[in-house]
Amino acid sequence: MWTWYASRAAGLVSLVLLTTTLLLGVSGIARAATTRWPRFALNRLHRNVSLVAVVFVALHVVTAVLDGYVPIRWIDVVVPFISAYEPFWIGLGAATLDLLLALVVTSLLRTRIGLRAWRGIHFAAYACWPLAVVHGLGIGGADSTTGWVLVLTLGCVALAAIALLWRALIWSDDTREPTP
Repeated sequence: MWTWYASRAAGLVSLVLLTTTLLLGVSGIARAATTRWPRFALNRLHRNVSLVAVVFVALHVVTAVLDGYVPIRWIDVVVPFISAYEPFWIGLGAATLDLLLALVVTSLLRTRIGLRAWRGIHFAAYACWPLAVVHGLGIGGADSTTGWVLVLTLGCVALAAIALLWRALIWSDDTREPTP
């Protein structure tokens, strides 16, 4: 029984931490720095929050498998769409986990694979976050429509949308040709 609560709680904490990671990552791309928060501090915070998010995702996965109330196997959490229980929603979670693992591994190997390859793979983060949100909304059942959970989820979606809009505007500014 405790694993059910732990899994739900870890999933929601993961959502908040992954959203925070996304916001910090976009802030780093935007070169948002002040004298109080230099870029290196922002980058370190992004990395540390990312690591904490990975720990909570791992806790979410482990407790979901150990719960035993529904038949989720270890292979179901890494191979998308093969689960006997809710294959689509569990599959989205598995795809999210796979992308997250690719981000972690390539970040650890960043100096070996080069900045260009790392950046290309790191763009997977833009797919990882919405997959996680849709997974949570779909698999959460009645939990996902509970008032405070819905407010939390929609708040994270709103913050991410604002950050991604900001990122798009920065990207267009970076690619704009200089005026003569």
